[in-house]
Amino acid sequence: MKTRIIAAVALLCIALGTQAQKHEFANWKRYANANKELGAPAKGEKRVVLMGNSITDGWPGKRPEFFKDNNLIGRGIGGQTSYQFLLRFREDVINLQPKVVVINYGTNDVAENTGPYNEDLTYGNVLSMVELARFHKCKVILTSCLPAAGFSWHTSITDAMDKIRSLNARVKAYAEANKIPYVDYFSAMVNAEGTGMKPELAQDTPGVHPNEAGYAIMESLLLPVIKKLR
Repeated sequence: MKTRIIAAVALLCIALGTQAQKHEFANWKRYANANKELGAPAKGEKRVVLMGNSITDGWPGKRPEFFKDNNLIGRGIGGQTSYQFLLRFREDVINLQPKVVVINYGTNDVAENTGPYNEDLTYGNVLSMVELARFHKCKVILTSCLPAAGFSWHTSITDAMDKIRSLNARVKAYAEANKIPYVDYFSAMVNAEGTGMKPELAQDTPGVHPNEAGYAIMESLLLPVIKKLR
């Protein structure tokens, strides 16, 4: 009996150890060293953090001058959903003490990267990030989900544009009701047919990720809003 109990306890410890490893779901390690090196803002420093997925993650590589010239901090992680954003929001946004946070969300939620899409939950995650930022005296810029006809890694999803339009409309209404700046990338980047991203602005097919021309359009819409809030 004693041997069986010891064996059972050992199995439980192994199981708990395996579960413990899953806390890295949000990938806090990605920016841990960079965040530590930044430290607290210098006197008069007005930090702006961009929170997002691969669209934000790829931006500094495609358009490094935009981040350097405007003293922006990118905190995008490819493949992530709003659930993961919310989990790492304290480490990658709040603790950096920014003046402004720019939140882009939704693409990977609709793509079901971490489970079935639920608009209510995605919308709630966005609201929670806004509320956390505002509580810590950080101004918020909400940006639309970009147009995407579909996803090469999840081709079974055929109604992405309908879901994106619905989420965008809901977040835009919330932003207007709460006097939060809203940057509409979608309208500037959707094709004439309304079926996806303009091909000349995308680096992939179907268009999900912007190329340099796509990022340039996003910058032209976002930068004036950042300057106004700084």
